[in-house]
Amino acid sequence: MKLTIPTLLTLFRIALIPVLVVVFYLPYSWTHIAAALIFALGALTDWLDGWIARRYRMYSAFGAFLDPVADKLMVTVALFLIVQAHPTPWMALWAAVIVGREIAVSALREWMAEVGQRARVKVAWIGKFKTVVQMVALIFLLYSVVPDKPGRVAPWMGGPIFHIGDWLLAVAALLTLWSGFQYLRAAWPALRDAPDE
Repeated sequence: MKLTIPTLLTLFRIALIPVLVVVFYLPYSWTHIAAALIFALGALTDWLDGWIARRYRMYSAFGAFLDPVADKLMVTVALFLIVQAHPTPWMALWAAVIVGREIAVSALREWMAEVGQRARVKVAWIGKFKTVVQMVALIFLLYSVVPDKPGRVAPWMGGPIFHIGDWLLAVAALLTLWSGFQYLRAAWPALRDAPDE
């Protein structure tokens, strides 16, 4: 198996996940800034590996499998960190909606692939827009929450940035539901007509 540049970038993104967790919990005043920068670097590699793969036609089966896994892992871990640092019902709800939709859509795509209908549930523009909103929200929230003081936000613009991130995460959760519905609607004919086992 040949490792392409996009695949190496994806592996790098996965390697950033434990670094993000460790840095987030370090007992220093700058860790929220570093955690936000680490997540932003991961989000940048997500865009970059896709651009390189398309621009230079560096596709691989392993990369196609690994890229969405890396994205989901990084987003899920960031959501867990944020909910732990700011344990409010709304924050938990947004996180549950986003993670739950990812699980449901992954299962839907797997089933559609099994019945030869994978193309019906390819990524649509709404999913890409949701991803951008979600990444910005998570960067803002990682910057503004304080891990050792649950419910508190960081000083120096932490409050406004937190509120922007909170609202963007709510928007991302709603877009998540909308895009999940779009995937389900596209897959519904295959689900409806599939023979019962």
